[in-house]
Amino acid sequence: MELREIEIFLTLAEELHFGRTAERLHVSVSRVSQSIRKQERAVGAPLFERTSRKVELTAVGEVLHAELRPAYEGIGQAVAAASAAARRVSGTLVLGFMGAEAHELEPDLARFRARHPDVELRFHEVVFSDPFAALRRGDVDLLTTWLPVTEPDLAVGPVLRSEPLWLLVAADHPLTAAGRADVETLADHAVPTVRGPAPASWLSGVLPERTPAGREVPRGPAAATYQEILALVAAGKVVCPVPDEGRRYFPWPGVTYLPLDGAPAVRWALVWRASDATPLLRAFVAEVAGAG
Repeated sequence: MELREIEIFLTLAEELHFGRTAERLHVSVSRVSQSIRKQERAVGAPLFERTSRKVELTAVGEVLHAELRPAYEGIGQAVAAASAAARRVSGTLVLGFMGAEAHELEPDLARFRARHPDVELRFHEVVFSDPFAALRRGDVDLLTTWLPVTEPDLAVGPVLRSEPLWLLVAADHPLTAAGRADVETLADHAVPTVRGPAPASWLSGVLPERTPAGREVPRGPAAATYQEILALVAAGKVVCPVPDEGRRYFPWPGVTYLPLDGAPAVRWALVWRASDATPLLRAFVAEVAGAG
């Protein structure tokens, strides 16, 4: 007995009406009748009693129904389980991050782990002075970074979150007296030179070359890590705009974080190699972007 024939029999046993059965299964009434007659010939006995007023299962039909129903449901469950297994992603995904970004993403990471238990998440810290090298080498599969990213070989996902810029200054810096700073004051104080191949277009998201009024922002001593920036700021050598997570996660003796009025927000997104969007990577991006 074919699966479709079983479906017709079980549906007719539930509806006890040839017309409703045909409508429910999107077939003709004659197709239902032909199927039942075929099954009755195979069994060797009537399965339904038919009159002009009602349709009922015979004793043989009751037996067949009782045996077929759990078997049919088991087939459906097996197919559903196989489909779910086919959709499930597995493997290892390496996430590159700067600063505290792995912690910022933890609610999304926890949800991804719950939905994809066969995936192992690993982490790789990336420094701002060379943000894309690990991605291009294949050390990481994707990374979370601030925008803009204009590299032609890299794909950019949707914005995950935004946060304000703060100005990192020495604790005894004259700017601390006001308790905040304006973005135009960057033209009056040196910011760090980045020692590394970070693209200027990308650095501009945090370290602008000019203020909104067009004044040039001078450069001071070089740094390649956040710890080096903290040391330079504490020594009074530079001031430095930093994302809000710096203030929240990296307090440091001798420095102060000031609100930076007039500065654009820092936008964070996931970035990956445009030529390597695997199903696992796409599943992660969809989950973290809120589309999973």
